[in-house]
Amino acid sequence: MARTEVVSEITGKVWKIQMPEGSQVAVDDSIMIVESMKMEIPVASPAAGRLTDIRVKEGDAVEDGQVVAVIET
Repeated sequence: MARTEVVSEITGKVWKIQMPEGSQVAVDDSIMIVESMKMEIPVASPAAGRLTDIRVKEGDAVEDGQVVAVIET
């Protein structure tokens, strides 16, 4: 199986993780919400598959381009 990395497109703080590890995801499913400048930005799945690794937790700071999760496709 191939692995697809999910990256944050903005710098901010993880406000809420919406899908636990092991979840099946479809393209554009919201995996987590990142808060930046009082705006809530969803981090969407770039591929369909199983969410195998969430690399951040709620409250963590994230950078633009940081890998926040991995999906097995």
